[in-house]
Amino acid sequence: MRHIKVWDPLVRIFHWSLVAGFTANALIVEDESKLHEQMGYVVVALVLLRVFWGIVGTAHARFRDFPPSISGSMAQLSDMATGRRRVHVGHTPLGALMIYNLLVTMLAIGATGYMMTTNAFWGVDWVEELHEVLVGWAELSVVLHIAAVVYESVRTGVNLPRSMVTGAKSIPEDVRLS
Repeated sequence: MRHIKVWDPLVRIFHWSLVAGFTANALIVEDESKLHEQMGYVVVALVLLRVFWGIVGTAHARFRDFPPSISGSMAQLSDMATGRRRVHVGHTPLGALMIYNLLVTMLAIGATGYMMTTNAFWGVDWVEELHEVLVGWAELSVVLHIAAVVYESVRTGVNLPRSMVTGAKSIPEDVRLS
């Protein structure tokens, strides 16, 4: 096994804090409570910190390390369909698309949530409905993300959840790096 340091502490703390904050707000905390609003602000602050870190952070944290790529995503889908075991040291192309999706969705949820607290949008149905649709989209995206992480971990032999805890990927010697 090759052990490659990939995820810095800020990326890992951000990831698990976002998991906790979104899960709490979506599934545990009462929607109309002050805590729900405060957790929403925490989630937005986390995402803004991650965006900042995506610009100035460590190599694999930077957005330039995982630009959105249709061709890269198609190549990854081809690898999956043909059984090729190619491991990306950082984020995979499909993983990158999911990250951008989740970051934008979290900011949009935060924006619509904030709008509902203002006089201009208080009681405006479309804002609340959009907020709920975005939360549903985020929940679906999270389920797909978890399923993809489990699938890719089994397919490639790289325990991706462990790497998000330890910061290092353990990559089998017989797997091609991309």
